[in-house]
Amino acid sequence: MKEIYKKYLQEISLKTAIAILLFFISLFAFAMIADEVVLENEDWFDTLVFSYLKNYATPAVINFFRILTLLGSPVFLLPSYFIIVMVLLINRRWTDAIDTTVISLTSTGLMYSLKTFFGRKRPDLPLFETLHNYSFPSGHALSSFIFCSVLIWLTWKGNWSKKWKLLLSGLLLLLSILIGISRIVLRYHYASDVLAGFLLGFAWVLLSFWLLKTIHNKMQTTKT
Repeated sequence: MKEIYKKYLQEISLKTAIAILLFFISLFAFAMIADEVVLENEDWFDTLVFSYLKNYATPAVINFFRILTLLGSPVFLLPSYFIIVMVLLINRRWTDAIDTTVISLTSTGLMYSLKTFFGRKRPDLPLFETLHNYSFPSGHALSSFIFCSVLIWLTWKGNWSKKWKLLLSGLLLLLSILIGISRIVLRYHYASDVLAGFLLGFAWVLLSFWLLKTIHNKMQTTKT
């Protein structure tokens, strides 16, 4: 048994080891936040962030985030995923189309399941329309991070130069962060909701791509 474990550890690359470590760190941080803000009802962090952002919430900033937040909504993401999958299918990239579909559907199911499980109420006094579904974790933060991660993954599979891939990846990550901030500024979510959404999204991306890659490798091995 020890020899099996030793052989398995030797086969794990540094890149894989780092990914595994980050996955468990993200899950642990998510669990800690859930325990503090949902189970223990600690609100000092959320109050602090609300107070800080309130100083910068000018009408122009609020209008900017009101538009930006739409990019993290199902109204935008569902048609965008559909278009991406259709383009991949047209280009006969069957595996990428299936992977994109799987990640989008599983992450959506995960998000709604956890919202129902934790059942945290949204902040009082939203700046615009009142939302009646649950708050934790932030669906916009989780979904936008995963969507941008899928776009980054597809970008790096393309033929662009490394410089443009890095630039686009940075812009997509920045976009997802701004979408998360928009939910706090507009008082649709607590800061802990958004942070938890990002952490869970990061963990889900790592797990999803690892599982899909493992499945594809096994299928190729079986064929050969």
